[in-house]
Amino acid sequence: MFSKSLCLVLLGISMSSTLAAPTIRANEASCDASAVVSTKTVTVTASSVATNVAIASTGDNTSSSGSGSGSSAKKSGSKSGSSSSSSSSSADAADSASTSTTASSAAASTDSAATGSNNNASSGSNNNAATGSATGSLSTTDITTNATADSTDPQSSLTLDPRVIATGFLNNGQDVQEAGQVASITSNNNFINYCLTQTGMPITNGQQITTGSCNPAPIGTIPSVDNMPSAKFEFPTNMGSVTSNTEFTIKLNMNNLDTGNFVNANENYFAAPQQLNSNGLIIGHTHVVIEAINGLDDTTPTDPQKFAFFKGINTAAVDGQVTADVTSGVPDGTYRVCTINSSSNHQPVIAPIAQHGSLDDCVYFTASATGAASTTDTATAAASATDAASTTDTAAADASATASKSGKNKKN
Repeated sequence: MFSKSLCLVLLGISMSSTLAAPTIRANEASCDASAVVSTKTVTVTASSVATNVAIASTGDNTSSSGSGSGSSAKKSGSKSGSSSSSSSSSADAADSASTSTTASSAAASTDSAATGSNNNASSGSNNNAATGSATGSLSTTDITTNATADSTDPQSSLTLDPRVIATGFLNNGQDVQEAGQVASITSNNNFINYCLTQTGMPITNGQQITTGSCNPAPIGTIPSVDNMPSAKFEFPTNMGSVTSNTEFTIKLNMNNLDTGNFVNANENYFAAPQQLNSNGLIIGHTHVVIEAINGLDDTTPTDPQKFAFFKGINTAAVDGQVTADVTSGVPDGTYRVCTINSSSNHQPVIAPIAQHGSLDDCVYFTASATGAASTTDTATAAASATDAASTTDTAAADASATASKSGKNKKN
């Protein structure tokens, strides 16, 4: 009987060892949504939130005329999916052990600080996740509740998923130096709390704050080099002229921008990342702005706060073209008209590489009572054209020389 009892005890110990929970480790190489991963808990405290709720008044509505209406944006779901990082540090695995003990305190802190600084307004931004959706996926269901530490939805969680940590952010770039290069600031957590370092700066929180602010939204999805946007004015023509104080229509040809998508500029300004449509194009819209200058040969930098006309073009391009009516025209003078190509949340479009052609366009024109360019401006334009032509061969030679240095110089 004793031997039989001993065998049962030993069998019980063996089964207990077999059924014990395995050690949870961060999956450093996999981006599989089913993989077990460690998490970092981001605790939001009442004091930190209180620091960030001192939002200044919104910006000058005149500057957002056209793009700052309260109209709802078109819903274009992003196809970004989940991001991945190359690896997680050993510290991530260690931090995961404390997740269960800090989750409740993080949730409590969030609840106590829920009033005031929540970036929950997401009308038209399409940066929303639906319950039960795949990890990292977005949907057209608006997120209108506060994030929690114990949420299983990555888009409603206060924890940073190690699969999206950019380990390259640890490098300040000074391992390969060139004259005048400065060191980058570094981070091991994607700069998630960067705005806490900007003392006295309010959180942008979807508003146009004229005194400056700190925006916590990430840059977002970036198109391929084949899908970088560009634009070219069809009218006014470069060095052309219009009749002063008379209505005219700006015509702009667009390429590689999913136009006609804009959010409420007074409530959702810079409040969501850049997004791409199913064809890999930036979801957004464009603006046109006319500034008065002293002449076609003027070299004085303009004042961005002063402009003769501004219009956010909120309609989709037709046959690749968008238009804007300058209903009152412009007075006699010389002008520059430029584009501001933007994502749906009004941030300037972001490209995947440093060396690229301009994503925007500018042309110069004059306005006069007769609609003809002045003799002085015409002569200046002709001289500029001659100078430009004389440097064509030199520019081509320089371009060839630059191309021949493939891989030797950094692309700035």
